[in-house]
Amino acid sequence: MNLPTSQGLYAYTGGRSFDPARPTVVFIHGAEHDHSVWSLQSRYLAHHGYSVLAFDLPGHMRSAGPALASVEAMADRLHDSIEASGVQRVLVVGHSMGSLITLELAGRIGERMLGAALVSAAFPMSVSDALLVATRDDASAAMDMINVWSHSASIEAFQRKPSNPGPGFSNVWQNLRLMQRIAGRDGPEVLALDFAACSAYAGGLEAARSMACPALFVLGELDLMTPVRSARSLIDACADATVVVLEGGGHSLMSERPDEVLAALKEFAARVFAPNGDA
Repeated sequence: MNLPTSQGLYAYTGGRSFDPARPTVVFIHGAEHDHSVWSLQSRYLAHHGYSVLAFDLPGHMRSAGPALASVEAMADRLHDSIEASGVQRVLVVGHSMGSLITLELAGRIGERMLGAALVSAAFPMSVSDALLVATRDDASAAMDMINVWSHSASIEAFQRKPSNPGPGFSNVWQNLRLMQRIAGRDGPEVLALDFAACSAYAGGLEAARSMACPALFVLGELDLMTPVRSARSLIDACADATVVVLEGGGHSLMSERPDEVLAALKEFAARVFAPNGDA
């Protein structure tokens, strides 16, 4: 089932009917991505006792535009849709840029947010001037660079296995094609807006210090985009932080280490919802 929510946002429900009475897991993708990066994790949880809302951010794929220029504005739009859905118990999961949005949502949702899972997180999430310029002036080159840096060195970029874990499948090429589809559908400016929003976001430590719910950090040992060390300030700012570092993982953990990401989320969801008698 796919759920058109308020504010013109689209949410994938994991192939199950959405029930706001169940504990709900909200998934937020990163820059120049959409809900499909969470396919395994969102579908599994939807079929194992949870409701799922895996959003497309404004101006990304199935959600109405335009794309927004700040993390705070994205959080505002998502908060409106989460409120309209009627959910009362929420775990929010965000990847990369989505992890920054997750931090902002904690303050907006308040006590109904029972957990925050931050995948490939960093603060500040600074983007080099050269890459920011490329996202504006040469999106194709920027996407090539991003996809090389977003995958662990063991994958060998676009060249050979194990970037191809099975016949007809390639982590790197699949990720690049998704970014190209978004650029073709929503415009090349989406890439520049997303990366500029990440680089400009300044509220991470304040949001982390204010967060009342437990936090889970799922990080890639070999992540070049958001290195493990770059999450340390956020981890230290959280009152209750659990850290899982996936050996050999790069930035695109949901495709490189899908089972390990799911295992971490399953354990965390069971923990944060358990006091309420949930799944």
